[in-house]
Amino acid sequence: MCKKKGSLSINSENIFPIIKKWLYSDHDIFFRELISNGCDAVTKLNKLAGMGEYDLPEDHKDTVTVIADEKAKTLRFIDTGIGMTADEVEEYICQIAFSGATDFLEKYKDKTNEDQIIGHFGLGFYSAFMVADRVTIDTLSYKEGAQPVHWECDGGTEYDMTEGTRKEVGTEIVLYLNEDSLEFAKEYRAREVISKYCSFMPVEIFLFTAEQWDKYQEELATETVETVEEEKPAEAEEKAEEKAEGEDSGTKEDEKAEEKKEEYHPERVSISDTHPLWTKRPGDCTDEEYKEFYRKVFMDFKEPLFWIHLNMDYPFNLKGILYFPKINNEYDTIEGTIKLYNNRVFIADNIKEVIPEYLLLLKGVIDCPDLPLNVSRSALQNDGFVKKVRDYITKKVADKLNGMFKTDRENYEKYWDDIHPFIKFGCLKDEKFYEKMSGSLLFKNLEGKYLPLSEINEQEDKDIAYVTDEVQQSQYIKMYKDAGMDAIYLTHNIDSPFITMLEQKNAGLKFHRIDAEIKQQLKGEQDAEALKDTTEKLQQLFREQLGNEHLQVEVQDLKDEKISAMITLSEQSRRMQEMMKMYGMGDMGSTENTLVLNANNALVKYVLENPESEHVSTICHQLYDLALIAHEPLPADEMAAFVERSNEIMMLLTK
Repeated sequence: MCKKKGSLSINSENIFPIIKKWLYSDHDIFFRELISNGCDAVTKLNKLAGMGEYDLPEDHKDTVTVIADEKAKTLRFIDTGIGMTADEVEEYICQIAFSGATDFLEKYKDKTNEDQIIGHFGLGFYSAFMVADRVTIDTLSYKEGAQPVHWECDGGTEYDMTEGTRKEVGTEIVLYLNEDSLEFAKEYRAREVISKYCSFMPVEIFLFTAEQWDKYQEELATETVETVEEEKPAEAEEKAEEKAEGEDSGTKEDEKAEEKKEEYHPERVSISDTHPLWTKRPGDCTDEEYKEFYRKVFMDFKEPLFWIHLNMDYPFNLKGILYFPKINNEYDTIEGTIKLYNNRVFIADNIKEVIPEYLLLLKGVIDCPDLPLNVSRSALQNDGFVKKVRDYITKKVADKLNGMFKTDRENYEKYWDDIHPFIKFGCLKDEKFYEKMSGSLLFKNLEGKYLPLSEINEQEDKDIAYVTDEVQQSQYIKMYKDAGMDAIYLTHNIDSPFITMLEQKNAGLKFHRIDAEIKQQLKGEQDAEALKDTTEKLQQLFREQLGNEHLQVEVQDLKDEKISAMITLSEQSRRMQEMMKMYGMGDMGSTENTLVLNANNALVKYVLENPESEHVSTICHQLYDLALIAHEPLPADEMAAFVERSNEIMMLLTK
């Protein structure tokens, strides 16, 4: 066979159904695409007017209007933009994947820039066929002498184009919805989707029902007639006299005007905020504006702790605001929301290619027109630019936190309890983030004072005790305070892997939970050898009374005589238990627990001296349960037995 070279032939009859069905994963995306096209058309017209190539009428308004008609099962998209000629309709609409925005930029590349032109691919219009059986376009170009054009297509590869009837410059697209998509003609559903995708587009966007639109058009026509009619001299004189008579002599016309003024029409309020806060300079924004924007976008009425305003023009364009919300206590309940925009068009929530995983705990908006999106704008193309964006955002967050630590330490400490899970998560996930933040890591001690990691590393004794539950471990905390000893609070789920990481990165640094061991400072002068015989006797006694032959008992000479018994569990064993639970490997049980009895306590002495007493069994059980309660919650059946036994002990006191 001879060598042959040629080009692939793509049949539109085969590819068009694929574009309609599979180009976008979410069918509601057609709202975004058609409104984006309308905004582009308006922006283009304004640019042409700015270059002196078109004179805008005095009554011109930059708008994109959507009309939802449940009865007719239609959606109408009307823009006051540039419009199209018949040739342009054939070029931009009838040729799939020919982008009008790209063509416009190429034509005027020396006079304008692409900052405000949204579309790039030329496929957005065809998203309409995901929900419509038939689509029509009526358009009139801004060009002098242009004729209106009517275009329609039933979703196949054939279309009809004739002379239209539109009288105003701009474009109207009508979608005749299929039976599976009638929900989009409902006003509440349309508003929901438009608010999701188009809340910050650069053109005002309005949504009407068919009834609201007809009423609005009637009012506009009436106002136009009233404005055109000249006021007669006699009428002017009469009105002047009525005004002079005072407020009490108001006419019925005045009352009607007042009623009309007070009437509220939500459909006449733009859905789009055309000047979102992130587009402004940080110095021009007030704290109240930042808070109001946070409430509006995230529907969170708890005030954010603080925020970072991102504003970068070089080497890439990126703007946005990141908020540090008040974080819940449990790590697994933290849910942030980073909304990603491309030139004010909503793309997605929490795209991990741009936002590091640990930053997803924050709430915020990021707008980066330079992002390399795929053809449907639903995902990012993977390249080095995305990494640069991610690194920049990470650096800005670290710079903000380090700056607060150095210059606003009081507020930084005030926020620490809320922001530390996010910071620790970032340190665990990102080596560079840890390096940037290591100097600003804080630990709260028993006195409520915040100690930086550097200060802890400078201590002679780097074996640091920590508290995970202030209530559960209150007995141990009291012992430490009475002995003049210190510990730190590590009460969050993320603290366990975090301190393991710190031990690996800081030579000599060790952490142990406050109930993991009895420190020498808490003991008296007797050594372990002197208590060996007592330990053997009490261990045998408690094993017999509790029916647990594996129970480990240790007798210590504690300084505090009021403490009778405690439970200790080695740090290594406890961390192993936690790891096994995390990976669903079951529970090692409490076989590693050690019951520590205080040789100086009266109850312990009584048991030792009166092993045959009728109350020894009750005392042994009670001492063990009291020690266990101070260590961890009792199982349900053991708690019930403890309560019953406590009642029996109180009855003994009455005899």
